[in-house]
Amino acid sequence: MSRLTLFLFWGIGLVSAAAQPASPLAKTPPPGKAEARLWFDQFLPSDSTHAQAPLPISFTYDGRSSGELMSGWSVRHTQRDLDALRQERVIAHTDPKTGLEVRVVAVSYRDFPTVEWTVYLKNTGTADTPIIANLQALDTVWERQGPDEFLLHHAFGTFYPNSPTDFMPQESRLAPGQRKRFVPNKGRACADVMPYFNLELGGHAGVIVVVGWPGAWAAEFVRDEQTGIRVTAGQELTHLRLRPGEEIRSPLMVLQFWHGDWILAQNIWRRWMLAYNLPRPDGQPPRPILAATSSAQFGEMIRADEASQLQFIDRYREEQLPIDYWWMDAGWYVHNGRWQEPIIWKADPARFPHGLRAITDHARQAGIKSIVWFEPERVMPSNALYQQHPEWLLSNRISKRLSKLLYLDNPAARAWLTETISQAITAEGIDVYRQDFNVLEPAEIWRSNDAEDRQGITENHHLVGYLAFFDELRRRHPGLLIDSCAGGGSRIDLESMRRALPFWRSDYSLDVVSNQCQSYGLALWLPFFGTATGPGQFTAYELRSNMTCPLVIPTWDLRDRTLPYAVLRRAVREWREYAANYSGDFYPLTPCSLGADVWLVWQFDRPEAGRGVVQAFRRAESIYEKALVKLRGLEAAATYRLSDLDHPDKPREISGRVLMETGLDLTIATRPGSAVLTYEKLAK
Repeated sequence: MSRLTLFLFWGIGLVSAAAQPASPLAKTPPPGKAEARLWFDQFLPSDSTHAQAPLPISFTYDGRSSGELMSGWSVRHTQRDLDALRQERVIAHTDPKTGLEVRVVAVSYRDFPTVEWTVYLKNTGTADTPIIANLQALDTVWERQGPDEFLLHHAFGTFYPNSPTDFMPQESRLAPGQRKRFVPNKGRACADVMPYFNLELGGHAGVIVVVGWPGAWAAEFVRDEQTGIRVTAGQELTHLRLRPGEEIRSPLMVLQFWHGDWILAQNIWRRWMLAYNLPRPDGQPPRPILAATSSAQFGEMIRADEASQLQFIDRYREEQLPIDYWWMDAGWYVHNGRWQEPIIWKADPARFPHGLRAITDHARQAGIKSIVWFEPERVMPSNALYQQHPEWLLSNRISKRLSKLLYLDNPAARAWLTETISQAITAEGIDVYRQDFNVLEPAEIWRSNDAEDRQGITENHHLVGYLAFFDELRRRHPGLLIDSCAGGGSRIDLESMRRALPFWRSDYSLDVVSNQCQSYGLALWLPFFGTATGPGQFTAYELRSNMTCPLVIPTWDLRDRTLPYAVLRRAVREWREYAANYSGDFYPLTPCSLGADVWLVWQFDRPEAGRGVVQAFRRAESIYEKALVKLRGLEAAATYRLSDLDHPDKPREISGRVLMETGLDLTIATRPGSAVLTYEKLAK
């Protein structure tokens, strides 16, 4: 563990709290860039002859601390430029006695105040290593930068079975002697808690700490009795030996330093996510997506057939509802009467005599792409693999569940899965591969298959295989998008989000008030996530509460010609007008609350385009018809034209200074009610 002080380096002109976050397109260093570089250089100096502080990681080896041992091990450094804006540095320590190599692969960014690294441990010796325990990919101490106490911004994850509080933001003030420990429920990476944190250090400075791991991670923030806070993070359980030639890895760790205010920091994070993390099929960033499905009408796809799918696609076209994707969810395959029991991953020939290709081709002729659901990791007794390849499967030896886990560290199992899914993508014309994960207790499965001296090894190897599977699919199909469903939002950790997108963020999707809060909480961290419209939700308030990117329509039964199609067309048209702004900066303008007597208001702003949107919701029991909110991120000297989508004939022109300092007055006469205002900067 290293103890350090965060420097505030004024020489490069850090911006103030009220300043506009720098665009990734501009090369102005964003706030915190110097702090990140200085912090990074302490541990991995660019010149290996320079003094080096102990790495910000820790573990015990044969009962002794890594800090005590590694100072006497051999060291090698390498570095290279990955591109014009990223530099990779590798530092490897090797134990001359046992051959254990500890390799840190780190990347620093020249255009963002960000550093990231992964720790790899490999046995290069000829015998099993001694016990490696409590591997922490991050172990460091920061000092308070002002009189204010440490304030930690964090968030709930998605709860099982369902909860209206999914993804709601939380705050914890850490006074001397206090600690906060975060562990996801049963090894589902975003179950109950999210692996994304923003720690205010005081003095208008802070650091974002993110753990990238699609399994059981742990993070702890421990306040000492003076002015420091120790932060640790890593895989929750490691107590293991490595066999000769064997390697494990830590979770990906990302730190992003900032100076100003924490919302400004969140927008720099969102920009970094867009610039370097979100998948770009065929090199293109994801665009606003409108997807539709007939899941509500056919029990997902259990009772669907070729004719029904073609009928729904044609009806969307007939009603001039321009969808981008047709979504075929669980049940399209040969099954055992339930969607979760596929017998074989092929289209049911009785219902789909021409495979899914007849449907995807029909959709593609209309400019509509296709999404298809799979859940390969959970293997039920009805699945052919259950009998044919038991050696590929892991049982839960604690709860004795009948379902098993396809072990993705097994080379034959992963090769079979990759080939099976890849062939289906090609043969059926699939544009989005949707992977679900309804294994409720993966940590129990992994740990019940660990030997006493190999605790954590099964999880580590399985997750490395899971990420490798996604990587190979993307290599084989450069235009493919992957949708990480995972029971609704339980795998939206950073490593998964570098490979996939969450089209369906939560299974708690039909409560409009919860949906508002879910959008608020997730927008602080992710610039792309989706949810669904609910059955019978046709008012502007209901429809707007569910507007995200992507937007999913699972409940509209287009066989019913009496639906309010004019209302639906208007909702889709409005969404098309402002959906591009979801990729911009996000500013919450009111606190987040599930209360029935409040307003909830936020703003998305694209300064490069000079455009944005304000979305406001007056809840059912709010007695207030009016609200005054101060916008953010605008140019004070510029003039903006604002258009209320409910009153498009009454645009207003207001200066950026007035909108930010005096505020924007909003009126919503009905309750519950909503308002959506788009704005654009006028040319001087």
